[in-house]
Amino acid sequence: MPEREHGRQPRRRQDTSSQRRRPDRARREGKPVASQQDQPAARPPRPRNPRQDGKTRTGGAFGLSATRQAAVLAMVVCALALSVAVPLRTYLTQHAQVEQELAQQAKLEQQAAQLEQRKQQLADPAQIQAEARSRLGMVMPGETPYTVQLPGDGQQGGQRGPAQQQANNSPWFEHLWDSITGGGS
Repeated sequence: MPEREHGRQPRRRQDTSSQRRRPDRARREGKPVASQQDQPAARPPRPRNPRQDGKTRTGGAFGLSATRQAAVLAMVVCALALSVAVPLRTYLTQHAQVEQELAQQAKLEQQAAQLEQRKQQLADPAQIQAEARSRLGMVMPGETPYTVQLPGDGQQGGQRGPAQQQANNSPWFEHLWDSITGGGS
């Protein structure tokens, strides 16, 4: 006898013509036939909520519809992009700064090499004396200073005013003092 469900006995189906045909069909297909006196096989009880068995759900993974899955996927991709974008931007900025610093370092090393070369040149007393004569107009005791004026220099001097001519003939320290005090030109 079949099991009782909650104190009730299962209903018996009435014999219909379709049930009579089934054993014949089953014999043709080679399936075992239950006698008419036997009861039909008991079906498992149907779930009350259609979502209790996995067949009636419309959603895929995690019970979400395709649209919701796409929205969740888009949010995850955006979160990953943002979490990668900030460190990537920082890396690229720092990389550019490092390249600038390396270029500046190479420039400073070149300047240091030039200054070392100039230092070695000025270590010679003859070079210092030559620099003093040419840049500062210094003369050794007992020497007579003189200046050579070329014919082209006279034309340029004629175009200049008298204040500019005096400024060019004055020593360097007067130019310096005039630039500090604001006097002269």
